[in-house]
Amino acid sequence: MFTGIVRERGTVVSFDGSRLVVDATTEAAVGDSVAIAGVCLTVVDHNGAGLAFDLVPETVGRTTLAGLTPGARVNVEPALRAGEPLGGHIVQGHVDDVGQVRSVGEPVWIDAPPEVLRYCVEKGSIAVDGTSLTVAAVDDDGFAVALIPHTLAETTLGALEPGAEVNLEVDVVAKYVERLAR
Repeated sequence: MFTGIVRERGTVVSFDGSRLVVDATTEAAVGDSVAIAGVCLTVVDHNGAGLAFDLVPETVGRTTLAGLTPGARVNVEPALRAGEPLGGHIVQGHVDDVGQVRSVGEPVWIDAPPEVLRYCVEKGSIAVDGTSLTVAAVDDDGFAVALIPHTLAETTLGALEPGAEVNLEVDVVAKYVERLAR
């Protein structure tokens, strides 16, 4: 489990379609979960080259990770440890779908598939590339988020441009509420 509070921006060292290596200072052992761009991955190697992860086709096909190239920046968050504060919201690292940045500025608008958009409500939570954000507004095609200067400086969201694809994870509590209401 994660909080959506990004701890650092890592740099992609290599990605061959199944093995991803990220240069990051995050301390992690083999077997630990680390969110990379909002995707929960398992560390399979940790050496001087960085943190290595093996990706399965489901992960590559459902996220933006397939487009990573050496030098790309990614948000990095280690898994929440017992006793640590939950500063964002409950984030699983299980990406629901990919959205596309409609516009940047204040606010940032992101177009989302209907399967994601149905869970978006004003003042609700959403994770964008693993960053816990508050939904500021919703329209028929997407949602808006306001990004504070700290978030712009400390995450990859400060480099967003229109047309960029981002990983989206809706609030898991909303999914449970929907299921229970059926």
